[in-house]
Amino acid sequence: MHKRFFLSAVTAAAMVACVGSAMAQDKFKIGLILPMTGPFASTGKQIEAAARLYMAQNGDMVAGKKVELIVKDDTSAPDVTRRIAQEMVVNDKVNVLAGFGLTPLALATAPIATQSKTPLVVMAAATSSITEASPYIVRTSFTVPQAAVALADWAPSNNIKKVVTLVSDFGPGIDAEKFFKDRLTFNGGQVIETLRVPLRNPDFAPFLQKVRDLKPDALFAFVPSGAGSALMKQFAERGMDKAGIKMIGTGDITDDDILNSMGDVALGVVTSHHYSASHNSPLNKKFVAAFEKANNGLRPNFMAVGGYDGMRVIYEAAKATKAGSGEALLNAMKGQIFESPRGPMFIDAQTRDAVHNIYIRKVEKVNGQLYNQEFSTLKDVKDPGKTK
Repeated sequence: MHKRFFLSAVTAAAMVACVGSAMAQDKFKIGLILPMTGPFASTGKQIEAAARLYMAQNGDMVAGKKVELIVKDDTSAPDVTRRIAQEMVVNDKVNVLAGFGLTPLALATAPIATQSKTPLVVMAAATSSITEASPYIVRTSFTVPQAAVALADWAPSNNIKKVVTLVSDFGPGIDAEKFFKDRLTFNGGQVIETLRVPLRNPDFAPFLQKVRDLKPDALFAFVPSGAGSALMKQFAERGMDKAGIKMIGTGDITDDDILNSMGDVALGVVTSHHYSASHNSPLNKKFVAAFEKANNGLRPNFMAVGGYDGMRVIYEAAKATKAGSGEALLNAMKGQIFESPRGPMFIDAQTRDAVHNIYIRKVEKVNGQLYNQEFSTLKDVKDPGKTK
């Protein structure tokens, strides 16, 4: 009897294992690693909301398999991001890693993507070199040089020739400083001072006082998503605009998520970016309306569109490979061409970076709300960091 009971137990365990294995094979798993708490939580909130909206609109089945979205908070700490990615690859056996709110988080995970041959879709981080850290990285957000160069072309023909740059002191900020300075100098302008502010707990006040003393035509700024509000507040408190110093920068500083909370000090600020919630296309109007409805009126920002388009790239690659993984899935992501809420875009098959329009925008009041209103378009901008 004991022997028969033992054999029955083994058989039952084997059946459970088989069922578990079959269920695992019936799923297509996306590991979404985001900063959901801490100073960059707005990035995680926007991307997760966009990913869930895409699934709500396009279903949770792809190529006959149920899509499972596994969301984990990395608290913006690279060692945590790396550990979570390792667990997702080994334990959860995800088909795709995605998210990555900041450059150090994406770079920390790149070796895991390479070793496990798992496609890694960067939906936020924007330093040019990220896609070079692993052949398995695909980016659906943008690169800071795309925006910085466009603004450096616009500035000299609009009476902005003497500029001070102020950037957050990490990868994308250093990219913004370098590419803006090099292009402005090429165009006959001059960067008279370069200032770098700590990424965490920044105090802009002493830097802005130095800018005021230097009296440039404009201050060019880059700060990560969510930090623009503090920068604009201190810019106003020091009367920089009244001193005749214009504020220009990449679109991060007038992030749609927090733009209304900045108040009228943001009016007239000119930025360059790949997405604005006010982008005038039927697809974007539908996207904004659906996003706001699903998220209690929250306005989508450029992080949301990076997440939304990232899900599109993942779904289409899954369809093309019958919910495959590894090299096949990666290859199906390369070269995708589609219409995004941001406008037309494609994934460059060589660099695995997003190629899209860059818009020059000005903050204006529309129906009592502040928006980044596009007034000039540069089409199909590739990452200047990789164009030889």
